[in-house]
Amino acid sequence: MLQTILLLFIVLDPFGNLVMINSLLRDYAPSQRRWIMVRESLVALLILQLAVFAGGPVLQALGLKTYSLGIAGGIVLFMIAMGMIFPGKKLMDEEDSGDPVIVPIAIPLIAGPSTISLILLLAQKHDRSHVSVSVLVACALSTFILALSPRIYTLLGVRGARAVERLMGMLLVMMAVQMVLDGIQAYLKQ
Repeated sequence: MLQTILLLFIVLDPFGNLVMINSLLRDYAPSQRRWIMVRESLVALLILQLAVFAGGPVLQALGLKTYSLGIAGGIVLFMIAMGMIFPGKKLMDEEDSGDPVIVPIAIPLIAGPSTISLILLLAQKHDRSHVSVSVLVACALSTFILALSPRIYTLLGVRGARAVERLMGMLLVMMAVQMVLDGIQAYLKQ
């Protein structure tokens, strides 16, 4: 379970999101930022729990096999990790303003495509209650870091936060490669 929690925590990327979310919410007081981050984390948690329990039937209805999901999920995770290591994406236009509700913080920053595809894969491989608890713990840890992020952001600075994000991206690259290799191995055993 600890490995699952760690993997989900890395994919949730609270340290990488810390930089982006604090930039998006820079016009809000720290107490308002904390409230927005907690609220959006709860929305993301609900979305991810829905993926845990409804993802399996959707995969069966589409006729997808676990190994294909593992390979595809590994490729998506690899692409996300490369984006963490070599950032260059723009999440919001400068003219977007106001209290962000659900988009872009809950989706795609916290509950993004890579997190959802990873949860679908984990729910296929493991007991759903195990995955559900892992999602809950990983989201709680991520929410805790995001709630403290104004202080952490000040302590790390922009460069420090980016360095932590790149380090987490490197770990995610290794995990993505392992997911692809596991998927290929499962396919070859058929």
